[in-house]
Amino acid sequence: MWTAIAVVAIVVLYVIAVYNGLISRRTQAREAWATIDTQLKRRYDLIPNLVASVKGAAAHEKETLNAVISARNAAMSATGPDKADAENKLTQTLKSIFALSESYPTLRANENFLELQREITDTETKIQAARQFYNTVVMGLNTSIQQFPSNMIARMFGITPEKFFEIAESEKSAPKVEF
Repeated sequence: MWTAIAVVAIVVLYVIAVYNGLISRRTQAREAWATIDTQLKRRYDLIPNLVASVKGAAAHEKETLNAVISARNAAMSATGPDKADAENKLTQTLKSIFALSESYPTLRANENFLELQREITDTETKIQAARQFYNTVVMGLNTSIQQFPSNMIARMFGITPEKFFEIAESEKSAPKVEF
């Protein structure tokens, strides 16, 4: 009888340990996502200033500026799986604003624009690092959820895999360089 109680106790302790490990990994994934959100918020706050700087030097580039503002608003309101797509679109539109500086020497000479460009570039680097960390944590969680016997415990408690933060298909292909 003591053997049966010991076996049950070991099984219960094992289930508790696996459950706690899965919850810890899920919490890490959510914290990693919050880090991405913090950097995205920083980028959202910088964009209006960047747009204002460009308006002064390139007022007739209204279509580009409207695209950036629209992409920012869409990214801010996106949730769930749509968040990654909206963020990728915002990144693409920001590249178009930086490309404008090549056409407008006054914009390239504008210290405010250059500082904002540096800040956004720095933020983009931080976002990239946060995405990489998030995907690493999600990979650990998803692997644990799929491995036996923790997969049975995850299923029993309704712990599901998280989605990776993926880049847009358009960014996966190599850029064309023409001379």
